[in-house]
Amino acid sequence: MTTDSTDAPHSARVPLPSAAPRPTAVAVRPPRGPGRETLPPPRPGRGTRRRTVAPLMAADALATTGTALLVLGTGTAPTALAAMVPVLLLLHRGAGLYRPGPAPLALNDLPALLGRAAVCWCAVAAVLAAADPGQALPPGLLVCAVAAHTLLAFGGRATVYRAHRAAARRRPRATLIVGTDPAARQLAAVLHAHPEYGLRPVGLVTPPSLLPGGPDAPPARGRLPLPRLTSAQEITRAVIQNTVRDAVFTLPPYGDPHTAALLRRFIDQGSAIWLAGAAAAREGRTPHAGTDHLWGFACRRLETAPPRHGGRGKRALDLALAVPALVVAAPLLLGCALAVRLADGPGVLSRQERIGRGGRRFTLLTFRTLRADKGDEGDEASTQGDVTDDGRTSGVSRTSGVGGTTGADGTSGVGRLLRRTALAGLPQLWNVLRGEMSLVGPRPERPRVVQQCTQAHPEYAARHRMPVGITGLAQLHGPRGGPSVEDRVRFDNLYIDSWSLWQDIRILLRTVARLVRPEGR
Repeated sequence: MTTDSTDAPHSARVPLPSAAPRPTAVAVRPPRGPGRETLPPPRPGRGTRRRTVAPLMAADALATTGTALLVLGTGTAPTALAAMVPVLLLLHRGAGLYRPGPAPLALNDLPALLGRAAVCWCAVAAVLAAADPGQALPPGLLVCAVAAHTLLAFGGRATVYRAHRAAARRRPRATLIVGTDPAARQLAAVLHAHPEYGLRPVGLVTPPSLLPGGPDAPPARGRLPLPRLTSAQEITRAVIQNTVRDAVFTLPPYGDPHTAALLRRFIDQGSAIWLAGAAAAREGRTPHAGTDHLWGFACRRLETAPPRHGGRGKRALDLALAVPALVVAAPLLLGCALAVRLADGPGVLSRQERIGRGGRRFTLLTFRTLRADKGDEGDEASTQGDVTDDGRTSGVSRTSGVGGTTGADGTSGVGRLLRRTALAGLPQLWNVLRGEMSLVGPRPERPRVVQQCTQAHPEYAARHRMPVGITGLAQLHGPRGGPSVEDRVRFDNLYIDSWSLWQDIRILLRTVARLVRPEGR
């Protein structure tokens, strides 16, 4: 569901809230003042993992091929291999044999290799005996086949792991460590002293809520060999300058909102996520035998699905619905424009600055609903205000999407009608056509509101992973003024994390039902 605006320059991105100056360090330069714009984080991808998985799969396939040729001969082996190789690769994948740790050992894989080789060759023996009893494998030969297969696979994996460790020692990957002292500092020292793990720490990330003295307290000035990063701007700068590919969490990634926001950020950047120390425990259970470790720190990879932010499917749905909607609604658009012109004077459209995907600014189009003497500034002030004490945005109107409240001051009769019928937002279809918005997504907000909410809610910035929309999951819940900021953040991130095309269609259908029958849920 990507609707990235190609005409929005990088300089139009919203800077994240400025943080207090941090002590300088060699690995990461500190932000150059609050006016410095935040660069987009790169997407390093998962190429490092593929470079390990592909050789492992090749080694397993070669072990299977070699054993089949030795046991079955050249006559039967090609037919058997057509089924054996894909089945065995699937069995290994299900056992986690293609998810190696930071310093994998072939001995740890040996029990799983033996078990799956036995299953595979027992199935081959059963099929051969059923097809032609004369070709049935004797028990001794079957045992030899399982043993040979296991040894060949073990040898191939040992070779791959040895090459992997050598490459990791030569070119360790830049890594950020997320946690608090002393565990984070101890782990950083371990990774510095043992480059064979292939993880080179370039910074320590401490969630603001876990800093001594609270989020506003300056970081402790200990003898840290690395810079401590606490703001999103510093983390982004470190990721870009060092091409960070891995993040190691020494505390549970879902322990608090700040840590969960960091996890989302690293996943969106394509980083591999590792859990070390206490964070590696599974539901409080102690590590099992053979658990990977980083010089005594229990370690495991956190399996994360690639982020689903729409892509071509979402954009195709937007175009498939927005284009015919604009054509069908053309007479209605013309009628609304004519009514605004005749009733309130020149200036049919209101142009308001909003924040879209990735912090890009764009101009939101709506029909003007205030009198001509108020102008666009008055219309914007009435449609989006500041964050109130109860966690809502003051002065929200329907021009921002479905379900806003009406600001009565300065609103014309035609404007009240347009707001009550939600026709004031029809020009936003043009924003959808331009790729600045989507039909479904988080509600677009003013830059000032974005800054206030980002400071107050650590997961608010994650809403900008998806294009903003005319309607959305958050807009469909809560009172007519929309849910509180806290609820909106939760609904928007839930929508993004669980996105699907069907979910967009379902939200659009619910929106139509709400417009037709406003009191319904």
